[in-house]
Amino acid sequence: MPIDHATIYDVANRAGVSISTVSLTLNRPHRVNATTRQRVLDAIEELGYVPKETAMARARKTVGRVGVLAPFSSYDSYSRRLKGILREAKDDATEIVIYDQESAASAASPFLSALPVTRRLDGVIIMGLPLEDQLAERLLSQGLPTVLVDSTRPELDSITVDDHAAGYLVGKHLVDTGRRSFAYISEAQRSDAFLSPGQMRRSGLRRAAADAGVNPDQVRHVITPNNIAGGKAAVERLVQENRLPDAIFAHQDALAAGVLLECKKQGIQVPEDMAVVGFDDGELAESLEMTTIRQPLEKSGQLGFRHLREALAGKGGPARHVTLNVELVIRGTT
Repeated sequence: MPIDHATIYDVANRAGVSISTVSLTLNRPHRVNATTRQRVLDAIEELGYVPKETAMARARKTVGRVGVLAPFSSYDSYSRRLKGILREAKDDATEIVIYDQESAASAASPFLSALPVTRRLDGVIIMGLPLEDQLAERLLSQGLPTVLVDSTRPELDSITVDDHAAGYLVGKHLVDTGRRSFAYISEAQRSDAFLSPGQMRRSGLRRAAADAGVNPDQVRHVITPNNIAGGKAAVERLVQENRLPDAIFAHQDALAAGVLLECKKQGIQVPEDMAVVGFDDGELAESLEMTTIRQPLEKSGQLGFRHLREALAGKGGPARHVTLNVELVIRGTT
C-alpha cells in the first residue's frame, strides 16, 4: 500500500536491502542482481516512492528530455531512424538522450525496467527492443509517454513495417526468377518470448515458397554473427556442408555484403549460381548493386517522435499502430 512521502529508507526496509542497493537499482540497474532489482522495483511501486529528481521532473511545465533507446551499435538502420527523430525534433525545445542497447535479438535491459521509476525522462521512444508484460504495465501505470518503433504492443503507440509481407515479396521474386532452395541468414534470437522481425521475414519467405509449390522446408535458417564477417561465415559453412541454396535472403544489408564477398572468394557467380537479397537499402546496398528491401527508416523515426510529441502535449488517445509500406528494389544480385 502506498504511504505518504515514502523515503528511500522506506523502500530499503520494504525490499530488505540497503539504501545503496536502492540507489544502484535506480541509477545503475545493471549492477544489481535481477532478483534483488525486481524486489526493489516492486517495493518502489507498492510504496508510491517518488525520487527527488522525479518530483522535480513532474514540476516542469514543458517537455525537457526524451530518451531514445535502440541497438544502435548492432544495426545501422537504427541510426537512420534516429536521423528521422532528430529531424522531426529540430524545432522543439527538447533534449534527446540516446541509450544504446546490445541487440534487437536480446531481452529488454535492466535499464528499461528502471526508466518509469526514475522519471529522468519526460517521454521515451523504444526502437527494436521487445517489452515484457511487466515493463509495459509499469510504463502505463507510471504515465511515462512511450512510443515503440520497429516493435509493437497493443497498449502502446507503435510504428512498424510488415516484415512478413516483406519476406513474401522477396520469396515471390525469387521463385518467379526460378529459385527453388533458399537460406535465410540472421543472428540468433535469445528469447522465444516475442516474435521478432527476423522470424516474420522468414515466415513470409516460407509462405511464398509454399504458394509456388516449393516445400517450405527448403527454406533453411542459418544462424551467424550479425555483421559482414557473419555473412561470409554463413556461405563458408554452406559450401563446407555442400548445401549451397539457389538464393540467400539476409536479415540486413551488411550480412548480404558478407555473402557477396564470400561468393566471390569461393567462385560462386551471383546471380547466375545464387541470388542474394538484403534488407534496409542504404548506401552499402546501392554501392554493391544489391537487391534489397527498402524500408522507410527515417520516416519511421519522424512518425515516432510526432506521436510522442502529441502524447506529451496531452493529445494522445487510444494506442495507434502505423504500418509503413516496404519496397523490393531489384538490382544486380538477383
